[in-house]
Amino acid sequence: MRSYDLSPLFRSTVGFDRMTRLLEAALNADEAGTSYPPYNIEKLGDDQYRITMAVAGFRQEDLEITAHPNLLVIQGKSADKEGGTFLHRGIAGRAFERRFQLADHIRVVNAALENGLLHVELVREVPETLKPRTIQIQPAAAAKAIEANTGVEQKAAA
Repeated sequence: MRSYDLSPLFRSTVGFDRMTRLLEAALNADEAGTSYPPYNIEKLGDDQYRITMAVAGFRQEDLEITAHPNLLVIQGKSADKEGGTFLHRGIAGRAFERRFQLADHIRVVNAALENGLLHVELVREVPETLKPRTIQIQPAAAAKAIEANTGVEQKAAA
């Protein structure tokens, strides 16, 4: 296994702590062998996503979904079913915890369990103040008039 030292990238940066954690988590995820349970991430539209996780053998009561800021945690704890003798047990029922790092303004809107698949619907909701806005271009004469009025107000305030 190869180990990467990312510290030179972050020696001269400020405020990129979250990016550092994301990169380190992505590099360590493969080493941890976190392939259970399998899942898909779909993009349904410009601002809509779906995580589908195969949770065969888990009931709705066995699953817990927790949304934190920029983090989605899905946990499963299946109660062992005693009393049966298995000749082969291929359906995994072990406990799991799967974490998904979410971008800013991503919100969980729905979760449903159907035919052994857990579907978690996500949507990006960017606040109006952060959305791009179009600036109207005015003729030079109007711009000078606005500038003159602004200067008058600033002198009056001083």
